[in-house]
Amino acid sequence: MLEVFRTNQKTGKLATLQSLSKNSWINLVNPTEAEIKKVAKVLNIDETIIRYSLDLDETARVEFDEEYRLIIVNVPIIKKRSRHSHVATIAFGMLIVRDDFIVTICLEKMSFLDNFRNGKESNFYTNKKSRFVIQLLSKVSICYLKTLNVINKDRESLEDSLYKSTKNKDLIKLLNVDKSLVYMETSLKSNEAVLEKLLRGRIIKIYQDDEELLEDTIIENKQAIETTHIYTEILSSTTEAFGTIISNNLNTVMKFLASITIVFSVPTMISSFMGMNVPLGMFSRSPFAFMIIIIISFILSLLIAYILKKKDLL
Repeated sequence: MLEVFRTNQKTGKLATLQSLSKNSWINLVNPTEAEIKKVAKVLNIDETIIRYSLDLDETARVEFDEEYRLIIVNVPIIKKRSRHSHVATIAFGMLIVRDDFIVTICLEKMSFLDNFRNGKESNFYTNKKSRFVIQLLSKVSICYLKTLNVINKDRESLEDSLYKSTKNKDLIKLLNVDKSLVYMETSLKSNEAVLEKLLRGRIIKIYQDDEELLEDTIIENKQAIETTHIYTEILSSTTEAFGTIISNNLNTVMKFLASITIVFSVPTMISSFMGMNVPLGMFSRSPFAFMIIIIISFILSLLIAYILKKKDLL
């Protein structure tokens, strides 16, 4: 998908354009080959520069020369599978070409771009490219913090279900949460390096009004790193604890089944003895023999059940 926006200098409102023009914002979301070639031709840059941000294995970094400045960070997304889902990260590129164009490039549609696209973001102008980049980076850091809140809620929900669980599927879900946190922490540290480089003012020109926003973004990113580290440590101890809990729950079930087997084995044993082809004395002549055997078996079963219950085995 290819979208082009530009701020009207007179009204300050954002307009959607059909063609690529100077001081416009070009938004590429999982672009086709034709769209990549079109943008590269108009901007007079190598197609490879655009493709960097479409690489699933691309890490956060900065690349620049006289013609362009490319800033790539990682953003969190939710990957769904047939049974489980986890949070992963993909590359999000911001490309400034000769101070004439700014291009955002990503394989997935990012929700934090919606306010920019709809013209609802305050102090957003497509001709102020350095500020736009810093605003985008701030939104990325906030996106991480929101995703961490979702992950933490999932973790708490899984903990509640694991208290009574004897199945591995709940523990596997917890491991998926751990996988998500690993992706998050690795990407946040890579993003931190990019933010520190930008703060030095060598990649893009940092104006005084924007410096505070960039510093706040770095603080938010550090906060996300610390939060991820805390959640990872909690999850690590929780996983070990619940592994033991699941094992204990299974032992409790096995103990109960063994006790029930013992209780019901008494009537089986008595009926086996009574059913042997041997003289049974008065039982063989009594019309109440069957009822007496049933009552004796029932009393013995109750007695054994009582003993097992007193020893906390039932």
